[in-house]
Amino acid sequence: MTTQQTDQPHESRRKLLDAALQVIRSRGYAGTRVDDVCAAAGLTKGSFFHHFDSKEELAIAAAAHFSAKADARFAQAPYQQAQDPVDRVLGYVDFRSAIATGDLAQVSCLLGTMVQEAYRTHPAIREACEAHIGDHAATVAQDIEAAQAQNVPDAPWRSDSMALFTQAVLQGAFVLAKAKQDPAVVADCLAHLRRYLAHELRPRATAD
Repeated sequence: MTTQQTDQPHESRRKLLDAALQVIRSRGYAGTRVDDVCAAAGLTKGSFFHHFDSKEELAIAAAAHFSAKADARFAQAPYQQAQDPVDRVLGYVDFRSAIATGDLAQVSCLLGTMVQEAYRTHPAIREACEAHIGDHAATVAQDIEAAQAQNVPDAPWRSDSMALFTQAVLQGAFVLAKAKQDPAVVADCLAHLRRYLAHELRPRATAD
């Protein structure tokens, strides 16, 4: 078997997953058909069922694919180079705001899109989305915890809870932006989040 033949199944799976990110965020999980994903990927249904037994299995794999791509993107983001943990937390919010431009469907979170729709009817999808959102929040919590220890060790909140709050603001901002058909809503909500985090994470004398 040639190298090209060996790599082909992997490449077709990746194409299906990339297509799933696009289609599910545009149409929702229920509104997405296997045919839609195949068309977006430029592949046949035979190829789809070679890799996935069902649309639900695709959605669970797409959640992991989306998260892996996001993890790689955030790991290379400029804010990661900041020495001060407060600057890393605020830089994270700034980075989220900077990348939330363009088509609303394609800049919103696949995990939030799916879990809102499938949390009751597809528990496996809900569990996958919750796990990946939690993993991402845990990375944000590391910098929040470091900032808390450095500046406000007696703060009455937990770093993991505040990290989840950042995700709640993001997910809510995406929902409102879709409702209003205005991506600027995301930037507005994140600006409020940034001010709150700066206030809570910096010593009170320099919070402003």
